[in-house]
Amino acid sequence: MSNRLRVVVGISGASGAALGVRVAELLSENDQCDVHLVVTRSAERTLRHEIGPNALSAVSAIVTHHHPNEDIGASIASGSFRTAGMIVAPCSIRTLSAIAASAADNLLVRAADVQLKERRKLVLMVRETPLHLGHLRAMAAATEIGAIIAPPVPAFYQKPSSIIEMIDHIARRTIDLLNLDLHISAREWEG
Repeated sequence: MSNRLRVVVGISGASGAALGVRVAELLSENDQCDVHLVVTRSAERTLRHEIGPNALSAVSAIVTHHHPNEDIGASIASGSFRTAGMIVAPCSIRTLSAIAASAADNLLVRAADVQLKERRKLVLMVRETPLHLGHLRAMAAATEIGAIIAPPVPAFYQKPSSIIEMIDHIARRTIDLLNLDLHISAREWEG
């Protein structure tokens, strides 16, 4: 095995596809990382709608490997394939619920389930509002089995001047949750 860190990035169909793309970009730009991408069918549609018709091919071109969501036998579906963690950005309620219930019927959910069973970091950027009790219970269940719930909440104290700055800060904060010391951290609060 190479000494490069393998990080899995999942993009599900919730609004906020640019968040997942930015996470993949930041990790791919780092020479210490191999990025393994998995994108749901719903996310493909969201990427086209929110970013543009070539968004999926653009993000696929920068990552180390793009795994089809239907490929339940891909390397990232096995605990023997060592990774430094996984980020699902954005994470739809459907994907959150499947992860919380261990209903691994596609590669994204199976890869997330592998992170949990192997006691690796799994960060879920849950993107929904408002929330009802079922959503909150799914978040609690995912937390109880080891996931980190990290909704994409902007840090207004950073005084972002654009949506791009907000997306970048949220992506960096999410990557920070993997504790990988990649030197791509979000700007710290200075008091």
